[in-house]
Amino acid sequence: MAGGWLLVAWGLVKNLLILAPNWLGDAVMALPAIADVHRASPATAITVAARPAIAPLFGLVPHVHDVVVLDRSPLDSRYDTALVLPNSFRSALIVSRAGVPERWGYRTQWRTPLLTRAIDRAPAGLHQIEYYQQLVHALGFPNGPVDPTIDVPQAVRAAGADVLARAGWDRRSPLVALAPGAAYGGAKRWPSECFAELTRALAGDGTVCALVGSAADAASGHEIESHVGAAGHLINLIGATDLPTLAGVLVHCRALVSNDSGAMHLGAALGVRVTAIFGPTDERVTGPRGEVRLGAEGAPAAVRDHAVLTYPVWCRPCLLRECPLDHRCMRGVGADAVLAEAQRTL
Repeated sequence: MAGGWLLVAWGLVKNLLILAPNWLGDAVMALPAIADVHRASPATAITVAARPAIAPLFGLVPHVHDVVVLDRSPLDSRYDTALVLPNSFRSALIVSRAGVPERWGYRTQWRTPLLTRAIDRAPAGLHQIEYYQQLVHALGFPNGPVDPTIDVPQAVRAAGADVLARAGWDRRSPLVALAPGAAYGGAKRWPSECFAELTRALAGDGTVCALVGSAADAASGHEIESHVGAAGHLINLIGATDLPTLAGVLVHCRALVSNDSGAMHLGAALGVRVTAIFGPTDERVTGPRGEVRLGAEGAPAAVRDHAVLTYPVWCRPCLLRECPLDHRCMRGVGADAVLAEAQRTL
């Protein structure tokens, strides 16, 4: 039996600190691994330490008992074990300096001396969800479902509906969320004119589109608005929501159209049917996962999958931040194809 599992079985893991990944999408994809740990040891108090932008996510995860915001609260010595999900040397150094006795993580970036259980890195090519689950499995925690799930309290749902209503939603028209941003670089972004064409087409069916994203996506949002003009009903919420309120907005949407981004993973984990456009990144590694659910504002019961659209070019996935060529991998995905997928949930 693996050493990590023995520690759980003997009840020695009482206060577990989990260092979360640094990006929203990665944090969502780590949720199944965190759920694996909780199922194996439900009596363990789980605290997640995360960057300020990511920390509010874990307030929506029921089996997380506490959340520590890194860079605001120093880690103390109350934890007996730390599970380090990021691969960085710095993340292992943080828990080592905090004096956490047991420190578990992948053997990466010369940090093995800082870890008490260093696990050989999982093979390349795994989906990121499976990458995190491989780590906890190697530590002795049996793997369970691979679909990330997030439960949104009624108060957060109501706050999301109020934000939409103040921006112009009549609380009746079908909603489609559009997430035009991508943190890694411009190469991941479907062109603004394509989002605008999609918005105009959906407006013809009486659908309201809601732009969502962080303040860093504001320029993309303004470009889409300028292309749409008066031809489509468009609500711009970019930069207007914190992470919980964004979740509250998304649960009222019948579909989400997104680049490969944190919003894509958040929407999928909330049970919203996602249509994702992938270009320079690999959908086999970071594609959306999560069961599409039937709810008061949800998709029809027959729809149980997400859609990933790509355009076949020789150079993808290149994983570059900016395209040195003609960005054909994203420009080749037509608005008509995206429209057809989005309409499956309307």
